[in-house]
Amino acid sequence: MKQLSRLLGDVRASYISAAADPQIASLEYDSRRVGAGACFFAVRGTASDGHDYIASAIEHGAVAVVCEQLPAQCSAQVCYVVVEDTNTAMAAMSAAYYDHPSRELSLVGVTGTNGKTTTATLLYDLFTSLGCPSGLISTVVYRIGKRSIASTHTTPDSIRLNEMMRRMVDEGCRYCFMEVSSHSIVQHRIDALDFAGGIFTNLTHDHLDYHKTFKEYVRAKKRFFDMLPAKAWALTNIDDRNGEVMVQNCRAHIHRLSLRSMADFRAKVIETHLDGMQLRIGSEDVWVGFLGRFNAYNLLSVYAAATLLGTDSRQTLTALSMLHPVSGRFEPITAADGTVAIVDYAHTPDALQNVLQTIEEVRRPQQNLIVVCGCGGDRDRTKRPEMAAIAVEHATTTIFTSDNPRTEDPEAILADMIAGAGTAARYLKITDRAEAIKTAVMLAAPGDMILVAGKGHEDYQIIGGEKHRFDDREHLREAFAAKGI
Repeated sequence: MKQLSRLLGDVRASYISAAADPQIASLEYDSRRVGAGACFFAVRGTASDGHDYIASAIEHGAVAVVCEQLPAQCSAQVCYVVVEDTNTAMAAMSAAYYDHPSRELSLVGVTGTNGKTTTATLLYDLFTSLGCPSGLISTVVYRIGKRSIASTHTTPDSIRLNEMMRRMVDEGCRYCFMEVSSHSIVQHRIDALDFAGGIFTNLTHDHLDYHKTFKEYVRAKKRFFDMLPAKAWALTNIDDRNGEVMVQNCRAHIHRLSLRSMADFRAKVIETHLDGMQLRIGSEDVWVGFLGRFNAYNLLSVYAAATLLGTDSRQTLTALSMLHPVSGRFEPITAADGTVAIVDYAHTPDALQNVLQTIEEVRRPQQNLIVVCGCGGDRDRTKRPEMAAIAVEHATTTIFTSDNPRTEDPEAILADMIAGAGTAARYLKITDRAEAIKTAVMLAAPGDMILVAGKGHEDYQIIGGEKHRFDDREHLREAFAAKGI
């Protein structure tokens, strides 16, 4: 329980009602979860407005309401706090309610279009292997020490962020590595967190359904680095054209990484095989169980961040050599006849291009490549023809299928993709994803390669707003078994 006035120290309120200063038992922005003694935040969302649920929250026991506009009728028993932006107030009050746990952690945020999950997860794996208890907040899973919690968002809301970090501190964690999504930056979920460092991976075409323009997407990512305090460090990939943009006017100590030019941290791919690659990081060579230049960037980011956090260079390189790819990120499944299927989360044009280029590096001339891919519904439509064009450029045969259609008609999504495939392309359209994967396996000759892209670690498919059990890896194994390989 915390006194409301204690939570308002960093909040700019234009009005606080004359009701008594209540004891707050919990913080909630979903009226359905409100209980006795709660402080309810009326958040304006894209689908609903929390102001419409203030009365419901009070009926369920809310004793305080933080809002941008007072309701028509106010209860004398409830304290109303009017602010300019509810999300900003919620971030500050959440941090105060949980006694600012990020200040007791070395908190590192990873942002960019691609590579966030891999970089954050590998940092967690590396520090855990070095005996440093850590937390992880990622698209795939949340971890408090070695305990796993199902992930709901790439970056959860500010209440849950601070609650999880408090648990991390209480359970002995010293570090926390988290993905920072562009949505979370714009929606002020991370505003009151105290970051030790921030990492920029890259920036490509994504989330324009939300940000509307690429310029706004860039601005959202840059805001994270603008927020970093002077005592923190910022690590940026200068091989990306927006790498220097991210750290313009950044107060933090700036460090640069590159595979192509002079930088504080440099790496080079020396040799590539199907089971891994040899990297030269600085002046040291290390063998890693990863493939692709995109993973070279991820691993260099991990090495650089670990160095900036004070780890020993040789220990870090040894730990890197023992790390394993993240679930659903270039994850191979090999059949008895030598057919290799790769499951990858690639759901942007750049990510798909990177994965396919990596496959080309290890693919033998006689090997056919069958690509199964789709695009998500209710998301940026402009990337659909781009992804289709990239797939047919590299594949022997492409199978266009459903991803997560959500509330869109799957046929309409596929029509958008096929528009970019070109009339000379060799492709199939199989709307049912399970049937598409089965067909890819049936078409593959012994030793061929299959890429199933778009869903990676996900074990569900969203159709019509409902989640259905679906795991690409399970369907591949079933298809291999049905084929007798």
